Amino acid sequence: MVQWRVSLKLKLHWQILIAMVLGAVFALLFGEVNAVSRVAEIFMRLLRMIIGPLIVTSIVSGVASIGDGKAIGRLSLKTLLYYSLTSLLAILVGLTLTNIIRPGVGVDASMSEPISPDSLQTPGSFWDILVRLIPTNPFQAAAEFDILGLIFFAIVLGAAITFTPGSSSERIRDLFNAGFEVMMTLAGMVLRLLPIGVFALIASAVGSMGLDVFAQVGKYMLTIALGLSIHWLVILPTLFYLFTGISPSKHYRAISTATAMAFSTSSSSATLPVTMQCVEKRAGVSNRTAAFVLPMGSTVNMDGTALYECAGALFIAQALGVELGLQQQLVVVLTALLASIGAAGIPSAGLVMIFIVLEAIGLTDPAAYALVGLMLGVDRPLDMFRTAVNVTSDTVGAAIIAVSEGETLSY
Repeated sequence: MVQWRVSLKLKLHWQILIAMVLGAVFALLFGEVNAVSRVAEIFMRLLRMIIGPLIVTSIVSGVASIGDGKAIGRLSLKTLLYYSLTSLLAILVGLTLTNIIRPGVGVDASMSEPISPDSLQTPGSFWDILVRLIPTNPFQAAAEFDILGLIFFAIVLGAAITFTPGSSSERIRDLFNAGFEVMMTLAGMVLRLLPIGVFALIASAVGSMGLDVFAQVGKYMLTIALGLSIHWLVILPTLFYLFTGISPSKHYRAISTATAMAFSTSSSSATLPVTMQCVEKRAGVSNRTAAFVLPMGSTVNMDGTALYECAGALFIAQALGVELGLQQQLVVVLTALLASIGAAGIPSAGLVMIFIVLEAIGLTDPAAYALVGLMLGVDRPLDMFRTAVNVTSDTVGAAIIAVSEGETLSY
């Protein structure tokens, strides 16, 4: 009884970390257990249940409180510039490490079956992406989990409330503010199940992984993990300190629960309720800023994924004995940057993106596709790490933009 009471006093991020360890140990002892997988599925469905209403109420209330169109445009520009900068820095880290370590040398592509990109939904041209932003039916967008469409609708609706004269705008603004408070309360109720959900997620993930392929691509995994670590522990903290003047360790402690949650779920969107709680309640970022920056970041900002796409393309080229010159590597950098933004919100986004980068440098033969299959065989732990980096970047961006808007952070 005493031990149980002590465990309840542990901070949430420690509870999550303990649940992750116990989940991994459980999977190693018992393998993949159907009941545990069901619990993981239920937990993820609960999270997805609140994401749509939370995004709409938070963005509408946040945008409606901004006050004018110029401020909305200013926030949008700052957000996009930050996301572009951090993604580019992440790509350059991946490019540099892959050229130094050369993880693809000596890898045998015959260990995996080729994967065809023909059946995947691709993002299309710039105009296709722009058109996809505008939902023809916001309720259908919510039902189909079209996060980009929901974000666009919420921003436009919030702006319309701002420009509506008279008491009508105040009543609607109060309604969405109240709705946001209710959704945050509901999110808190779901998040009480975090340790149980994390245990099930980790046990399910570890139990389904095969170990045979890991030795073949060990250097590739090391390269990605090292690149993500540099971006997570060096680049993002440096940016945070340069723009806020605050110790990055204070911010990382404040968002520790969101980071652990992101690692467990491999989903920036599913982590969004936790991310918003950490950034607003523990970092002191206003809802006005957090509600605008974080939902967009959970869908668009993918630093870790951009790094992975760049390093993965070079890994495949090295394994096939293809030497990419400076110009071709610059094409990889640019394509990975654009794909990391343009492919957001479509099914199999990571898989689609790697094919887009490969096509840009002419690696479209079955051997290259077989190597994609080899990468996917060990992708789950890397995907968990990538998501943690993505969410950390979102929170750093929210804090930096908040300071640029004259807000005072509270750590």
